[in-house]
Amino acid sequence: MNAAKRYEIFRRLREANPSPKTELEYTTPFELLISVLLSAQATDVGVNKATRRLYPVANTPAKILALGIDELMGYIQTIGLYKTKAKNVMATCQILLDKHGGEVPRTREELVELPGVGRKTANVVLNTAFGELAMAVDTHIFRVSNRTGIAPGKNVDIVEEKLMKFVPKEFLLDAHHWLILHGRYTCLARKPQCWNCIIADLCEFKGKTPTPANA
Repeated sequence: MNAAKRYEIFRRLREANPSPKTELEYTTPFELLISVLLSAQATDVGVNKATRRLYPVANTPAKILALGIDELMGYIQTIGLYKTKAKNVMATCQILLDKHGGEVPRTREELVELPGVGRKTANVVLNTAFGELAMAVDTHIFRVSNRTGIAPGKNVDIVEEKLMKFVPKEFLLDAHHWLILHGRYTCLARKPQCWNCIIADLCEFKGKTPTPANA
């Protein structure tokens, strides 16, 4: 895919959604960090249901530690892998208090040292909470990048590297959200809605889904 196509793709995505936001509900960098940590192999909808109950009661490292792990698990037990996630949340809260004064660190190196926080989670926090130019490649972004030809790659690291290189800088801050939302609602895994896609004529996917009879 050439640079002109990429530019037009992101121009259209911006035009359709000038101020994209994460669908995770949060009010502080710490809440976002915990929500992203909980969202692994879970939906944003499911995480939000749990955190709507949790955050009014405990939304700082100290308050979550004061809850204790058993009570924390009671709040998040509807989320997949909740026992492991609860342990990671508690350990993360302790490290934030011990090493960072209770604040969320602003470097990728420090973020990935937190239990349960990998590069993808760190990039979400850097981009969404702190406005850094970072690209968190989840399954949606990986699929859209490969299927459209925007940034094809065999693994998430290659796709991340290519996106950071190829996405025009004026779109880079919001590109993460546009690609996730496009993958979540239009460029679906099993049956992409190509007939309802604003970038279909620019997309290089050869197996485009035809318009269904009832569309």
